Amino acid sequence: MMVNTSALVPMTEANQNFSKVTRLVDETGMAVILKNNRPRYIVVDFDEYDEIQALRKARKQKLETLADQLIAENMEAFQELAK
Repeated sequence: MMVNTSALVPMTEANQNFSKVTRLVDETGMAVILKNNRPRYIVVDFDEYDEIQALRKARKQKLETLADQLIAENMEAFQELAK
């Protein structure tokens, strides 16, 4: 994932100045909070969160459909392996 380096905020700074985090979200669309100098949390606008959830749901449905299709196409082989 590509992250805008100006959107990085150390955990201690986020704790002390959360308004900076919200300002970053308003300006850049997200803020990445670092814990032990590693990206740990992402703060996003609520509308963006809704979009992320919708994409996750669509991906899950697609994977379930593909899994069902693979099982149906290979049922004979699975039954043979189960013997």
